Formats: sequence, C-alpha cells, structure tokens
Amino acid sequence: MTNYVDGKSKVKNESFLPDDYTPAEDEPFMNDRQVEYFRRKLHNWKAELLAGSRDTIEALQDGTRNIPDVNDRASEETDRALELRTRDRARKLVGKIDAALRRIDEGEFGYCSVTGEPISLKRLDARPIATMSLEAQEKHERREKVHRDD
Repeated sequence: MTNYVDGKSKVKNESFLPDDYTPAEDEPFMNDRQVEYFRRKLHNWKAELLAGSRDTIEALQDGTRNIPDVNDRASEETDRALELRTRDRARKLVGKIDAALRRIDEGEFGYCSVTGEPISLKRLDARPIATMSLEAQEKHERREKVHRDD
C-alpha cells in the first residue's frame, strides 16, 4: 500500500522491514529492503528537522520580551541569530532530503551522479542525501579548492 504525505512524496507502508534492519553489503544493492530503509531514514530525519523548526518559531514568538539589561539583551539577540542560522541550514537540508526522496521514487537513489556507480552503503547510511561516491566527492572538492585558490 502506498500513502501520500503532504500530497508530494510517497511513503510505502511496508511491514517487511524489521525495526532493527540495517543494509548489508552481501545483499543486492538497492533492493526493496534497502530502498525502504533509506526512505524511512529520510522521512524520519525530515520530521525531526521540521519539528525543530516549529519549536524555534514558537520560542521566537514566545521569547519576544523587553530585557532592560543591555548585555543580557545582546546575548539573547546573539542566541537568536545563531538559532536562525541553524534553522536556515535545516531548511536547506530539508530540500536535499526531498531531492533524495525524489531520487528514490525515480529509482536513482544510491548511485553516483558523476560515475553512475553505487555509493557505498556506509556513506549512504551516514549521509543519505549523498549524490556522489566518496571518490567522486573528494575529486570534486579538490577541484573546487584549486579553483577557489585562483
């Protein structure tokens, strides 16, 4: 059975995936269990980020108060600015998570966008939004560094 969340991404409601499942190198790459594992991982990560954003918005709305001490006010404004930067990074991360979920739906998830080769399961487990294999990513970063230094 397939359910739609937010009218956009599909979430398979599968019972064949045990809660303690982790992808293994000795099984076929991006089989149904691995795909469902990463789909769930991405949806859970996105839900955590969105919950954090809601908490931040509520805290900012509730936290608007007049603080007479200049130092305390400056400290609170610095904390707010830091929290807003953190939430902006989370917002960008949600976009990358959505892109990874689209790649799952399109059958492209787990494969390097440069070489087309499978991305290691260890890398995907650590960073499920990865679009390049470790080797391709390192090569890309070296090229960026060379061009940045020019």
